[in-house]
Amino acid sequence: MNRQAQACIMILLGGAVLRASLTDLYLRYVKEGLRPFLIGASLLLIVTGVMTLWYELRPAAGNERGAAPPVSPKSGESTRTAAAHGHDDHGHHEPRVAWLLLLPVLGLLLVAPPALGSYAAAQTGTALTADQDYEYPPLPAGDPVQTSVLDYAARALFDRGRSLDGRRVQLTGFIVSGPGGKPILARMIMSCCAGDGRPVKVGMTGDAPAGLAADTWIEVTGRYTDRLGRDPVNEVEIPYIQVESWRQVQQPTNPYG
Repeated sequence: MNRQAQACIMILLGGAVLRASLTDLYLRYVKEGLRPFLIGASLLLIVTGVMTLWYELRPAAGNERGAAPPVSPKSGESTRTAAAHGHDDHGHHEPRVAWLLLLPVLGLLLVAPPALGSYAAAQTGTALTADQDYEYPPLPAGDPVQTSVLDYAARALFDRGRSLDGRRVQLTGFIVSGPGGKPILARMIMSCCAGDGRPVKVGMTGDAPAGLAADTWIEVTGRYTDRLGRDPVNEVEIPYIQVESWRQVQQPTNPYG
């Protein structure tokens, strides 16, 4: 792979990242707050690729405008010098394996991989593994009040439901098959990117859904219950919610949170 090919791949990769960053596709890879950094990195790749192409093609353009042809070597020394130059011209090629850089480009341009779902959640223990010394503020006004699976689980476990007492909450997550085939509500969270994504799990009692396939997204309305279960993966406590009603919904634009 010569420098011109490298420059073209940089432009393609930068364009693919920029396309993902300007749409909601990037939310499947990284946190929402990283969008400006992705845009900046993609623009840098594109500019670098364009400048590399301009630099590499500039001598050829000069020859087309009537640049003097190279002088043929007339002596042994000149011959050795020309041979050395020729060796240098062909010595900057990278290994053929470098063409594998096209794979992530094609992946970004042609394939839209799904967000982490029930399979990853079933293989990974719940992320709430340690007590948090934090005073939870009262929930905002509203009935029911919309909150995240993470916020509900943290309040139920670490605040023992004090800030949830007497309130109806609304959670959105996807179905994961739990012990005995009973459905568990889950939502993936990540610190930086999808590579460190981990699930937060909430068990369901009361009018819990039944017969739904894994990865089905639902919106659950219910109340706090002091019932606790254990994640079969890492044996950590998971809270429950007393379900009053539920409905099937589309996957949110940002599936992590």
